[in-house]
Amino acid sequence: MKIAILSRNAKLYSTRRLVEAAQQRGHEVVVLDHLKCDLVIEAGQPAIIYKGVKLTDIDAIIPRIGASVTFYGTAAVRQFEMMKVKSAVNSQAIVRSRDKLRCMQILSRAGLGMPKTAFTNYSKDVTQLIAQVGGAPLVIKLLEGTQGLGVVLAETDKAAESVIEAFHNLKARIIVQEFISESKGADIRAFVVNGEVVGAMLRQGKEGEFRSNLHRGGTGRLIKLSRAEKTAALLAAKTLDLAIAGVDMLQSKRGPLILEVNSSPGLEGIEKATKTDIAQKIIEYTESLVEKKKEKRAPKISKE
Repeated sequence: MKIAILSRNAKLYSTRRLVEAAQQRGHEVVVLDHLKCDLVIEAGQPAIIYKGVKLTDIDAIIPRIGASVTFYGTAAVRQFEMMKVKSAVNSQAIVRSRDKLRCMQILSRAGLGMPKTAFTNYSKDVTQLIAQVGGAPLVIKLLEGTQGLGVVLAETDKAAESVIEAFHNLKARIIVQEFISESKGADIRAFVVNGEVVGAMLRQGKEGEFRSNLHRGGTGRLIKLSRAEKTAALLAAKTLDLAIAGVDMLQSKRGPLILEVNSSPGLEGIEKATKTDIAQKIIEYTESLVEKKKEKRAPKISKE
């Protein structure tokens, strides 16, 4: 079959690995920059024009949509879905996961544990906001931050007030979150594919850094999840309807706490830490989507 990987850079590790895995399984693969897809919207005839050519022979897509281009990226995924092309991650699930506030509300409704979080519409009562999450130290996050950017640890109430007021004056949307001291600058990334945890690593922040992101200099190593951690990761992915997800959790005294669910999780750190070919598992899942589509199309043969 023909698989399109929606990625802005064919040289990225995750994109290259997906291309390799698909080719090894005998598929034709193309990398399409979703920002260069022109969407033609017409009743009953949705189409995508890519570099002057109408796309007509794509069987499935694997979206690798960066947070900064969520709006247009998900529009492109949605257009493929309208064209009856199977997507390894559906457009609505990507939108859901990218909105940190909405994501946390959905996960909370499902009963998943998470750090206590507060959000306001630029409230001037900053002291009350801080008190809602138990006071300092606390974490302040930009709603649209990624890879650890836009995340600040405020050690004192006074520092927290200053940072929150600064963000509010800039009209930046933030959430204020309880700091889980017992995690000691580490978190867990569980990689979920089609309802199965296919790999998990413990990410440890570098010395003096509370953020554990690998992009911030953190390190990752293989970890075996507890039953509670595995259950939380699978439920988080299922609740957000993400067939492929990177679920980030903190280990705490009250059990695993969900930090974030990533709809385009990177493969480099998790594959190196777990020595697992996760790219192949994603391709296998994508194959199953197309097979199901073919089975639905196949005519039923009467036994009479």
